[in-house]
Amino acid sequence: MGGTPLSTYGTVADMVRAGSKKPNTILAEALFRLEAQLGHVALSARYHQLPRRIEDDYTLTSQVLGSGVSGSVICASRKGCQSGQLYAVKSFSLKQVATDKRKQVAAEAELFLCMDHPNVVRLYDVYESYDSLHLVMEQLDGGELFHRVKAQEAVSEREAAEVAWQVLLALNYIHSHGIVHGDVKLENILYDSKESKHLKLIDFGFSRRWDPSQRGVSGGACGTRSYVAPEVVLGRPCTSQSDMWSLGVVIFMLLARYRPFSNAAETVEGKFKVVPGRWKHVSKEGMHFIASLLTVGPGKRLTAEGALQHPWIARRHARGIHQVDPMTVEALRSFSHCPVFRRCCMQVAAWSLSEKECAPVEDIFLEMDAKHEGRITLSELRQELPEDQVDDAEVRQIFDALVADHDQEIHYSDFLAAMLDTRIKLTDDLLHYAFERFDVRHCGHISMSNVLEVLGEHFGGHRVLSLVQEAGLSKQGTLSFREFEAYMRGRGLPSARRPPGVRPCCALQ
Repeated sequence: MGGTPLSTYGTVADMVRAGSKKPNTILAEALFRLEAQLGHVALSARYHQLPRRIEDDYTLTSQVLGSGVSGSVICASRKGCQSGQLYAVKSFSLKQVATDKRKQVAAEAELFLCMDHPNVVRLYDVYESYDSLHLVMEQLDGGELFHRVKAQEAVSEREAAEVAWQVLLALNYIHSHGIVHGDVKLENILYDSKESKHLKLIDFGFSRRWDPSQRGVSGGACGTRSYVAPEVVLGRPCTSQSDMWSLGVVIFMLLARYRPFSNAAETVEGKFKVVPGRWKHVSKEGMHFIASLLTVGPGKRLTAEGALQHPWIARRHARGIHQVDPMTVEALRSFSHCPVFRRCCMQVAAWSLSEKECAPVEDIFLEMDAKHEGRITLSELRQELPEDQVDDAEVRQIFDALVADHDQEIHYSDFLAAMLDTRIKLTDDLLHYAFERFDVRHCGHISMSNVLEVLGEHFGGHRVLSLVQEAGLSKQGTLSFREFEAYMRGRGLPSARRPPGVRPCCALQ
């Protein structure tokens, strides 16, 4: 990148403070906010600058998977990945790009880096150079909800309610974090695989931060004509309630198989067409749910939180009395007793997990997320863990282990990290991914400066230097992949490399 090497500084934000970033680095202003929200690990392990390039880690193809608001998306594979997992890459050219467009690209990248939910498409890596930005996302092979609807003669009310439930989980998550999607539609809701019914919200090109104390999100276009809310048609700011109108259009089209509004005038009036023969199979609760979303006044429209509690949704997803199963309790307990540096490495690896790998535990996380906001607080964790198995002191220990690097909330990837090597297999691919994120210069080994670059000088109240020395890496030494693998699999390091008094770590302590 030129100038001062990145490894001189503890974190990405430290580098910005030292003034080493070039003015045309579009994410410069966002890095402080991102680091405070995500923590060092989730940002530094996924956000890459020169000399690291996307070509160092991925093989790009010419296969176009689709096009979004901001450009085409192509297929890619990760170098050295044995599973054959494929990825979707959205690229932006920054050459001679107008200031407004650069701000839009930066906003999309920043918001996408914050996303961490089972029903939102996963972002694995971001690569930024002087003239380009690349977002590496999971490739969802199940196709658009739009295409699956077209292939079916009819969608049952139960199926439509399941779609609504999953999209509402995604919307309640982003809305509770002050984000408006801005383009909810059938084409932006995808199945993760052809055999699955698990849905994810994609394409954050129209997304913006939103302050509930203000009128809404102003500036620029918002949404797709057939789905936009009346207030947007009238040129008023887009809010979270605009997303809810768009969801109403989606569910209407699932059940009726035609668009509720033919033109802008009908949208503004909120008078949707009802063809009797298309609605005879829909219950009064289903009709009421749709009507509560397709309400002209945003203030009278259901919020995402309110919609999740609507009888049409709630009766299909009654939570009842729930406590975490014993295997999950043991996984959380084991993670909290792991050496801190090993937990750091697990958190790095967790960001590379595929949907197939996450599937066995994602419903557990959603059950524990009682408020459906995509996060678990200390009080919620206490409520979920059985009192006869875990006392208050251990609940606190588990919670502190999961949130050591950021705000006081358990995020989805924190939970996934705790499930690694217990509920989720710690594969060679995951270990290679984690190792490569620390091996920032592709030297084939991890040095102390590499670790400091990813973690900063402190992690969870501990000096990173002492944590890494615990793993067997001296200040002047390095770790090879084989040594890193042995450490992560609980076999410890060869005795010749192990510092005096440091015992081998165990996978489950």
